[in-house]
Amino acid sequence: MLTSPKPLTPATQLPKRFVPKYKGQPSAFSIQLFCIDERCEMRSCDFLNKAFSLFPDMDFCVMTVPHLVPQFPLLHSFVRCTPRCPSILPQELYLFHRSGLLRDFVVRPVCTGDMMGIENLIQTVDLHENVIKDIKQYNKARRDEDGTEIQVFVAESMSQIVGVAVTRREEEIEYIRSHYNIEDFIYFNYHKREEHGHLHHFTLNPVFSHFSKHFLKEVLRQGHKTCLYYPLYPSYTDRQLVENHSLITVLNDLVPVKSRRQIVYPLEKLGVNAPSDRVLRQQQPYALNHINRKLVLEPKVTINARIVVVGASDVGIAFLEQLAYCPHLRFNNLTIISPHGIPGEMAPDEQRDLMMSTSHCYTHEEMTKASLRSWVNVVYGKMTSLDRKKKHVVVNRDTLVPYDHLVLSTGLQYQAPQPTGADVSNGCTNKDLPASPAQRCVRAVPKNLFVINNFYDAAVALYWIENNLVKAQRKAVVYGNSLDAYCCVQTLLSMGVAPERVALVEPPLTFQITCFNNPTVEHAVRAAMQGLGVRKITSASFTTDSKPIRLECDAFFAYYQKSVDYDAFEAINDSCLVYDGKLVIDAMFHTNDISVRGAGTLTKFKRRYHAEQWTHSNFNSKEVGYHLASEMLQLFDPTLEPHSSPPQEVLNLIPMYRSPKIQGALLPGGFFYLHVAKPGLDTPLEYQKAQSEYGRELTTGSPDEETGYFRLHTNQYNIVETVTCLSKKELAASNLICLFGINEQMLNNLLSRYDEGLIKDFF
Repeated sequence: MLTSPKPLTPATQLPKRFVPKYKGQPSAFSIQLFCIDERCEMRSCDFLNKAFSLFPDMDFCVMTVPHLVPQFPLLHSFVRCTPRCPSILPQELYLFHRSGLLRDFVVRPVCTGDMMGIENLIQTVDLHENVIKDIKQYNKARRDEDGTEIQVFVAESMSQIVGVAVTRREEEIEYIRSHYNIEDFIYFNYHKREEHGHLHHFTLNPVFSHFSKHFLKEVLRQGHKTCLYYPLYPSYTDRQLVENHSLITVLNDLVPVKSRRQIVYPLEKLGVNAPSDRVLRQQQPYALNHINRKLVLEPKVTINARIVVVGASDVGIAFLEQLAYCPHLRFNNLTIISPHGIPGEMAPDEQRDLMMSTSHCYTHEEMTKASLRSWVNVVYGKMTSLDRKKKHVVVNRDTLVPYDHLVLSTGLQYQAPQPTGADVSNGCTNKDLPASPAQRCVRAVPKNLFVINNFYDAAVALYWIENNLVKAQRKAVVYGNSLDAYCCVQTLLSMGVAPERVALVEPPLTFQITCFNNPTVEHAVRAAMQGLGVRKITSASFTTDSKPIRLECDAFFAYYQKSVDYDAFEAINDSCLVYDGKLVIDAMFHTNDISVRGAGTLTKFKRRYHAEQWTHSNFNSKEVGYHLASEMLQLFDPTLEPHSSPPQEVLNLIPMYRSPKIQGALLPGGFFYLHVAKPGLDTPLEYQKAQSEYGRELTTGSPDEETGYFRLHTNQYNIVETVTCLSKKELAASNLICLFGINEQMLNNLLSRYDEGLIKDFF
């Protein structure tokens, strides 16, 4: 039974946030001006002793710093105060407590006499009961009941417990090595198995936060460890698994580790040669964070610039991932504005995921392992206005989000089609339409009209289908000729809607290319729908080229055309950003405002490039996002040569990308579909074959056969440029995508063996 997704609560209806108010005497002084010679800046903290001696009744020293000012050595001892949600102050607030001047900071193993001090320290920490439980187990036996080694260390200052850390021996090191790129940070063979530790709890009094790396270093040294690992589980994880960990206060000092692509092994064929169960065992996915002896001595460069991304498209997610996973940089003010947050926050649902086609840029598991929610602030809503002069975005017409650098990556979305107003009683055809269906629908959208652009929309639609369409045996119309429209038809059939109650209405093609661009695949899908009894109406938008058609409709699913969201268009246009059908950018993603960048299908290149047909929609969105991040990092990364202004373009050439464009879907008839192609302009397959430099096309099987249809296209240099698969067996997509860009000789002389008839099935 599907459950209805929780609706987002408007900000005006949320319970009032508790804001504590200080009622005592003033206890803080402020540093208004600080200046020191670069040669002596590492001794900046020496000023604090004298400053506190001048204010003997004050406990705190505060300092405000503009967001774009690089963090200087004095601030390394201060604690950055996290701004409250409605705060739009243009400066960062740093705080230092008088007790931070103490140098009496000792790390040692815990003893039974420390329990009272530890309880006082962690009493406000979530799941603090589990911390106490682990410490008691350590004091009792030094090991878990299953024999796993436990280590507990405390930090002590002036005979008071100010920190506690609980670690265990890492027992899943093979899983970590095979599922995460941990070898980006360590030479694995140089570390003994017992030197890998698992961090469960770490709490440190904020007054001593500048000693956090020293605390970690001592935990590694005294525990005889070289590496520590800390997992971050998604919010929907079972509590029994999560409660073994508490949120650590030292997360900013750890580095996030990217997940590795997993090979899909044919276990039945490999038999005893298959990898061990420690590698293949399915576990709840999590985001991995890591620290080792080398990293604990390397400082991170703190970036306080406010970088705001509008739209949770693949481009925006890839951009944020690249910034958040930069190991030597710490971005404190990454923000994304999206109506439904970051993809992957909802619990996994196979039915929901298959209702839409996929670009294979990010799977649900990959989003879980990235855990961008840990590094990125999320503003739920839509951009409704943009003030370039004051540098803030207006969300939902009432919330301000300030920025220093703005990235617009809203992409294109399906829109509710506008009724043409044609009088079907008079036999009106497509040639006589008084209005175009591509116009924006200005009237209220009926509750049974669904426009599905994301997983939240899909979850809402699935709940309505199960409770109103399946049980009542009503009829549904799917309007569109995109890959998503076919996915919707398959979803309706798989949920139990009778095929005769489903109608697919295909509007006239804007171009000559179908969503498949392959006659074999298209014929197989159409034959499957016809065999099931799904009604299909060709070239119709409720008026056809010959006569009008009426369809009984209890649910309408619109997949007509993707276009720019009207609110986003209005915000862009009213802010005087150049808009020419799409947001106009240059090759370095800049708009006509140097602090506003654009990327993704929302954008087009300037006309001076003479490349009207080429846009970011012709390329892999993930690669475009990575390129945007590399351009942005030149402003902040001290290891790169900085650019004070955008570089001059001499050749006026648009950037070209090499990663393939990928489409995947579950189609009517139970067909699993995968298409991997070289990035480029959409051209009919017949025209491509007519080119003299087309290369060769290799095919095996057919959609009707049990093995399925497999098509390979190699160019004139015998490099694989296209992979098309259609099969009723589930495809190992991550394996097949790797075929792209490989020379046929690396595939064991594929062409010669195919010509000799030795290859009957590419699967």
